[in-house]
Amino acid sequence: MFGRHSSPTPARVPVVQGEVAHGIDRMVRNVQTGHFERSLSGLTAVAALVTAAEIYFEHDKASFGNRLMWAPVLLGPVGAVAGVAGVASHRAAKTALPIASAAIVANGLQGTYLHARGISQKPGGWSNWRYNMEMGPPLLAPLLVTVVGGMGLLAAILRRER
Repeated sequence: MFGRHSSPTPARVPVVQGEVAHGIDRMVRNVQTGHFERSLSGLTAVAALVTAAEIYFEHDKASFGNRLMWAPVLLGPVGAVAGVAGVASHRAAKTALPIASAAIVANGLQGTYLHARGISQKPGGWSNWRYNMEMGPPLLAPLLVTVVGGMGLLAAILRRER
């Protein structure tokens, strides 16, 4: 398909000399060259802030009835600062970003447990799961926080451009 001398190797993307890579080829090149690490660090920063703001409004509706409801709100800016630092500094991308991201992942998993417990404490508990899933704490929302932390962890293990 590519000819005798131009077969792709795992380390290269088959892009013809002078052509611009598009779509998945461009993404693979960005991962291989290290550009994607900085982009994912920045995306983690933005996602952490957006997620923290949404969590604030949702937990405010519940009047922050449990002190642990403040944890994801406070971890959002920490993740954002670590993400921005990861864009600017290779060292921060390999130290501060994975620490903040691991804390966000742990908090997301903790939140999933607490939301499941909240659903079980509603009248009827899990036997009335459909109603309590809609009217109780959103069970899947903390997993979205976990994804934000996972993006930061992924950014931290990717190689960085030289």
